[in-house]
Amino acid sequence: MNDELFLRGHRVPMTKEPVRLLALERLDLRHARRLIDIGAGTGSISIEAALRYPNLDVIAIERNESALSLIAENCRHFDCHNIRIISGMAPVDIAETADAIFIGGTGGQLTELVDWSLQHLPSGGRLVMTFILLENLTKALAYLQTCRVTQLDCCELQIGALTSLGQGHYFKPNNPAYLISCLKEECRA
Repeated sequence: MNDELFLRGHRVPMTKEPVRLLALERLDLRHARRLIDIGAGTGSISIEAALRYPNLDVIAIERNESALSLIAENCRHFDCHNIRIISGMAPVDIAETADAIFIGGTGGQLTELVDWSLQHLPSGGRLVMTFILLENLTKALAYLQTCRVTQLDCCELQIGALTSLGQGHYFKPNNPAYLISCLKEECRA
């Protein structure tokens, strides 16, 4: 979905289209029953997942009041009825588990959110995270190497958009984004 379709707010983060596409691919929601989106921002991950998979139960967790309003507005705008919005600072106390969890914002609680996510995923469940800060990326990679995960993967996404400049064009770069994906390790009987 084009980023321009989403209602946007001042200083409310949004996972941009190229990053969102790869994140959704890595979440692999084709057979999933539930997705949890932590630090949902404008709700772009939640909404695109909900629209692609109408039977998917989506839980969007966000602490920022402006962002919470935007998620609700975007849900109405796209007529999404399979998203539950939870207001609070993650990790929050919920009983549900999920087949996939996306972390788009950590609020300084990175290791706590990874632990919480792994507790709320079944064996083989998918965890996908995006970052723009190198410090968060390196902290996440180092911590995940101590956790019971498999298929740990990381990539940098550097996207440029064709932009007019005088008589010509150039590719105006966006800030790089880093994407980590992994699976919760299968329990051995």
